Amino acid sequence: MPTVYITTPPEAADDIAEALVEGRHAACVNVVDCHSVYRWEGDVVHDDEAILLAKTTDDAYDDLVALVQERHPYDVPCIERFDEADVDADFGDWVRTSVES
Repeated sequence: MPTVYITTPPEAADDIAEALVEGRHAACVNVVDCHSVYRWEGDVVHDDEAILLAKTTDDAYDDLVALVQERHPYDVPCIERFDEADVDADFGDWVRTSVES
């Protein structure tokens, strides 16, 4: 069961998170404010961003990525997949039930 780590401008975070849950691409998306420092086009950039932590399934992952890429305002959005080695059984069942249609 993967958790997907996504960074986005704060003003896009709720829209993307809601679309992921509404479309059953994720069971839950945590939205966490953060400050990022990164290199873009040769410059070091400081930005306020939001981290999205999306709980999903293997089957829903590709559609989740496609939706994020479609709605995300960045040219190169950060989308990283973390595969969970151990998930509480009840939580795993809830994620699968919430994502499956």
